[in-house]
Amino acid sequence: MTEHTTATAERTAVGLGAAEQAAAPGPADPPPPVPLRRNLRFQALWAGTSCATLGLMIGETAFPLLVLALTGSSTAAGAFGAVQMTATLLLGVHGGSVADRWDRRRVLVASDAVRLLALASVPVALALDRLALAHLLVVAALVGATIAYSGPVRLLALRSVVAPEQLSQALAQDEARMSGAALAGPPLAGFLFGLGRSVPFLGAAFASLVALITALLVRFPAGPAAAAGQPSRAGQDAQDGQDAQEEQEDEGGALAGFRLLAASPLLRPALAVLLVINLTGAALLLPVMVLLREHGTSSGGIGLALAGEAVGALAGATLVSRLHRLAGPGVLLLVVAWTAVPVPLAPLLPGGAVTVFAALFLVGAGVPALRVMLDLLVFRQVPDRLRGRVIAATMTLLTAGMPAGSFAAGLLLDRFSPAVTLAAIAALLAAALLPATASRTLRRATWPAAAPV
Repeated sequence: MTEHTTATAERTAVGLGAAEQAAAPGPADPPPPVPLRRNLRFQALWAGTSCATLGLMIGETAFPLLVLALTGSSTAAGAFGAVQMTATLLLGVHGGSVADRWDRRRVLVASDAVRLLALASVPVALALDRLALAHLLVVAALVGATIAYSGPVRLLALRSVVAPEQLSQALAQDEARMSGAALAGPPLAGFLFGLGRSVPFLGAAFASLVALITALLVRFPAGPAAAAGQPSRAGQDAQDGQDAQEEQEDEGGALAGFRLLAASPLLRPALAVLLVINLTGAALLLPVMVLLREHGTSSGGIGLALAGEAVGALAGATLVSRLHRLAGPGVLLLVVAWTAVPVPLAPLLPGGAVTVFAALFLVGAGVPALRVMLDLLVFRQVPDRLRGRVIAATMTLLTAGMPAGSFAAGLLLDRFSPAVTLAAIAALLAAALLPATASRTLRRATWPAAAPV
């Protein structure tokens, strides 16, 4: 304590008197955080994100159905998903950079508005009898682009409106949202499509409208660059642009997220395992559907069997904290990954669709814990100015293998039986897990004692 501060304290003590000084209050403890159920900003953002996700899930089922109805071509129907995913992957890196350097709320509003207009254009074109395949492919590209830009921002927005000690609980609730949308979206899309070709797209557009309204109404931090006066409008002057470019280069540019992940001896094997799980998961769907159909399972039964992962994830959202207490991050990741190895063989066992549902349920139960694990190991460990790029890099790496998995499954089915294809997928997953399992860094990884939010 400085001499000036000491003298001030002594004068204050004399003025108060001994009794009054004893009664003087000390520093007040910070008030406890508002419970999540009463945190209106979090609940509003969560509701908007849920609507956005549900709208996307409805579209993933309804658009191929519409393309099939218009063209009768399975190749054209598959093109919609390919175009959407390609747009997301190509723009993902830029989306992360934008989330770090622009006003995040404006980015979210713009993304939701573009998606709303793109989805609403479909029922309008149907009503005018002017809908064409080219129109639908443009919509696919626009929707994929909005995912690239809104995805990192939505995760950052949810993080910014909850207390640090509530973040794991908030992310677990967000996992329930994702699993609920994945479960409800496809059957809801089929039901709405049965009411009319334009009905599911009206529903998806309405869901996007709700997401847009919440983005307009809820205030959340703009991001470190925008808050510090960094460029946040297209009309910035040349000097501002030069300053921003220099800052971006100092931070590693748009690829800073990939560089950070590649530099970590823990994250490299962890993300490799997750990438392989996603790749084999995407490859699994088609041969499972083909084999179940060969065994006489109805389309409804196949749909219910494949819903096992979403149902398991809903249940697993309640187990996140418990699973994190039971095992370290590396051990947890390896246990869930090895549990997935026999899943491709489930359709070959007695029980058919029931066995497939149970196997997918078991694996899905561990997925929420892995997603929250990523947040603990990655997103909380980097400065806020880099989080958008790190989130985008992680999302890009984890989804990059999915198109390859789907394509490889088709090639294998052209040459081999579904049973052989499924056995090959199981063998590929097991072989890919061996190097990660041998990694002492991954096996011995521990949860961070404290992580910045």
